[in-house]
Amino acid sequence: MKTSNGVNKFPRQQSIFWIETDKIKPNSTQPRESFKEESLRGLADSIRQYGVLQPLVVTRREIEVPSGTVVEYELIAGERRLRASKMAELNQVPVIIREDEGEKVRLELAIIENLQREDLNPLEKARAFKKLIDSFNLKHHEIATKIGKSREYISNSLRILGLPEEIQRGLSDGAISEGHTRPLLMLSDRPQEQITLYKEIIYKKISVREAERISRSIAKEKARKKNFASDQETRFLEEKLSEKLGTRVQIEKTGSKGKIHIDFFSEEELRALLDKMIEDDSQDSDEISEKDDLRNILYDEPINPFESEEPDDEDKLAQNFTI
Repeated sequence: MKTSNGVNKFPRQQSIFWIETDKIKPNSTQPRESFKEESLRGLADSIRQYGVLQPLVVTRREIEVPSGTVVEYELIAGERRLRASKMAELNQVPVIIREDEGEKVRLELAIIENLQREDLNPLEKARAFKKLIDSFNLKHHEIATKIGKSREYISNSLRILGLPEEIQRGLSDGAISEGHTRPLLMLSDRPQEQITLYKEIIYKKISVREAERISRSIAKEKARKKNFASDQETRFLEEKLSEKLGTRVQIEKTGSKGKIHIDFFSEEELRALLDKMIEDDSQDSDEISEKDDLRNILYDEPINPFESEEPDDEDKLAQNFTI
């Protein structure tokens, strides 16, 4: 790299050095959190055969100790290659040495390198952006400029951190895509509906477009309900039942009659719902006996309430239970 007057700012960058793997410390600001073992083994096999084709990037520090001067190297970019090299039992790896410009630059370089190689999952990326904001007071547009993205890209990534822990785990594990987070974020003010839609995406394998349609439909329904103050009691009952049962509940009224729809997504969830519906600590021993009889009928008898009709592929994983 050269300054405006043409002077080399990082003379060591022009050369590649071979450094012992045990002398390279991991990057303390590494934004990447997960390294798949199978992928690392595959890379290690490749390194055994062809070597490390792309040098790692490190900083060099000299530390004074009682016995003299010790040289340390801290990794900036290439942790996956370093781990795989150790698995391949390499003693040395090729590196490019940069001057140590501090934690901020190390973090920026690590994020940029991982983004360019598409090594960060959406959650790791969002956490890395947040660290740049929290640790170095960078604005969204400043981060965007540094990594070559738009300000909206940074803002939307950071919104992912507002999702519940369960959904964040699913995103990190690959159960849902980054695109699925958009319709889920639309339901941030309706946490129960949000979790239910998340389960539907997984069990029904709903596409991003379909999830957005469902989310918009829920949002419209919410707006419609606000316009009917006379039905506040029904909405209140829906919310209470949803909280009690831990799933989406919809009440459809026609005059003084109607139906209650309760969503579930597996046989285990159905059984758990039935348990909640028949639980009552104040029941006497006769009522408890009746409850046990009901459990025996539900669990011990090979009765399937859905055997009368062959469910389609989508309904095999998620049915709608109506009482």
